[in-house]
Amino acid sequence: MKRKITLKQIAKELDVSISTVSKSLRNSLEIGEETRLKVQAFAKFYNYKPNNIALSLKNRKTKTIGIIIPEIVHHFFSTVINGIEQVANENGYSVIICLSDDSFDKEVLNMEMLANGSIDGFIMSLSKETQFKGDFHHISEVIDQGMPVVMFDRVTNEILCDKVIIDDKLAAYEAVKSLIDKGRKKIALVTTVDYVSVGKLRTDGYIKALLDNDIPFNENLIIKIEDVDTCEITIGKLLEDKAIDAVFAVNELFAVTIIKTANKIGLNVPTDLAVIAFTDGIISKYSTPTITTVSQSGIKMGNKAAKMLIERLESEEHEEDENYKTEVIETHLIERESTN
Repeated sequence: MKRKITLKQIAKELDVSISTVSKSLRNSLEIGEETRLKVQAFAKFYNYKPNNIALSLKNRKTKTIGIIIPEIVHHFFSTVINGIEQVANENGYSVIICLSDDSFDKEVLNMEMLANGSIDGFIMSLSKETQFKGDFHHISEVIDQGMPVVMFDRVTNEILCDKVIIDDKLAAYEAVKSLIDKGRKKIALVTTVDYVSVGKLRTDGYIKALLDNDIPFNENLIIKIEDVDTCEITIGKLLEDKAIDAVFAVNELFAVTIIKTANKIGLNVPTDLAVIAFTDGIISKYSTPTITTVSQSGIKMGNKAAKMLIERLESEEHEEDENYKTEVIETHLIERESTN
């Protein structure tokens, strides 16, 4: 059985541009007859099936950007959407937002639905299940058809495309270092499962901060939450069983649950237990006590992602330009009552 082939592979094999392949398969007179016939024969031999709807997008721009995010209730993702919309609207683009609900299948279905002619390009953050499976074929196929993709926050090195991230490892390192500087010695980490890229990087930063400051690393002080619905029970066991004096949480939900659980068992935050979280959302500002956070600058991340995508969309040569960039947005620690 012949291997499945993409536009990009045909272009590479025949030493022509993706645009030339695309036009040849549509019998465009812009391409010489010899080249057209060669491309068509090669595509026929490998049983190439073009996505005619996606290809037609090159002839009719929708001026619409597709956004796929894992969840909408997370403050960080809502701020990224705001940032994307600001730049999109300034440049005459609209946005369509789809939720993957951290499901691989739903992420694939969303991409297939939007790639049928509804949008010009994607801005996306990978679902947990996609990262767990390590299957990114749906993203590769969209890119191979000439539709640009910009990833943010949860990204993968398996896909060549533009990306916007923060330095999760460094941000976690600096947050934990701030706890150490305040005299905290037994610091726990409440994080996600390892296959979520940002959780893994933040865990690495946590461990490095401990070791660099001569604090022994205790694997039993790392709690990995897979089911949010039962996280309060898991966190309760951590606080009751371990004599810890600080917790670094990878999101606001975990941090609020830590504070609530600490109150239940008679621990005072921050006197007995200091708490730092990622994401500077409304919860952190108005909880009691207010929560010290690592600001992820969602607005800036959204702004940058939209600018990168629009630049690709409005560059006539974006199909052939593979000089992909990874932009790193700076973070900073916002000190509040949970560590003072």
